Amino acid sequence: MSKPMKVVIPLAGLGTRLRPHTYTRPKPLVNLAGKPLLGHILDRIVELPIEEVIFITGYLGEQIEEYVRETYDFPARFVAQQEQLGQAHAVQLAREWIEGPTFIVFADTIFETDVTALEKVSSDGLLYVHEVEDPRRFGVAVMDGRYIARLVEKAERPASNLAMVGLYYFARGEELISAIDDQIVSGTRTGGEFYLADAIQIMIDRGAKLETKAIDVWLDCGTPSALLETNRYLLGHTAQPRYDLPDAKVVPPVYIGRDVRVEDSVLGPNVSLDDGATVIGSIVQDSILGNGCTIEHAMLSGSIVGSDATVRGSHSQLNIGDNSYISLGSVEDS
Repeated sequence: MSKPMKVVIPLAGLGTRLRPHTYTRPKPLVNLAGKPLLGHILDRIVELPIEEVIFITGYLGEQIEEYVRETYDFPARFVAQQEQLGQAHAVQLAREWIEGPTFIVFADTIFETDVTALEKVSSDGLLYVHEVEDPRRFGVAVMDGRYIARLVEKAERPASNLAMVGLYYFARGEELISAIDDQIVSGTRTGGEFYLADAIQIMIDRGAKLETKAIDVWLDCGTPSALLETNRYLLGHTAQPRYDLPDAKVVPPVYIGRDVRVEDSVLGPNVSLDDGATVIGSIVQDSILGNGCTIEHAMLSGSIVGSDATVRGSHSQLNIGDNSYISLGSVEDS
């Protein structure tokens, strides 16, 4: 029988690059292909022998708790990060519950890999990495044979192109917590924050043997353009039903939620249409349309429209938040 594993998910960030959408919901609850970002991530780890998932929440954290408790049945704990002091500080908040196998998952990317392979790791831990063309924007792992020699955050001249993707496994999570404690006591920061890479480097300096594993698919969700790209990926790699709408043409891949109204319109490709949305007399492609939004007599491409927002008229590329109203052109109110 597999040894139970603690999973820690820090998600207290404000998601400022995705505003205005993150004014009314935390970034992990922004919908992609009919499901919140956090849901896609949790679905990728549920096959692990989970003892407990610890969510480190922040702004609008009650929405995170409500979603998790309504949607999943694994044991869950929610801890608020009152100060935004960095990744390592967020993980340290779970210190009293961390012991033994621990998997840390940052909730701002979509990944594809077989996480059950973690149960076979025989070293002190494993960090997932992805080869990138410009490693200056990332923390990278510098190898010495099988194991990591150094971790470097956002160096101007990186010694490696193996970017850390926010997935970290430790055979003994308490050793990571001990390293974080030392890091914070000594005030070791990068760019003013307590980065997890610096704590892991303390573990390595103490003799920890940490491996890496390359990950094939790693998609960022931090900006509107990245969100649209990830939506395209998920729609194209997730089985979707065939939609037969009498008054609309649907060009796959498309996700259509419940209780929607679509008339005299063309949807797709690469459109997510969430529950309760209305699209009338419009052409919509490569867009994410939120719950209860209304699109009338418009042509949208590369757009993100928040929940309960209204768009009327003209050809546009939009990024508008919840409860907004945009009227373009001379279409009469109906």
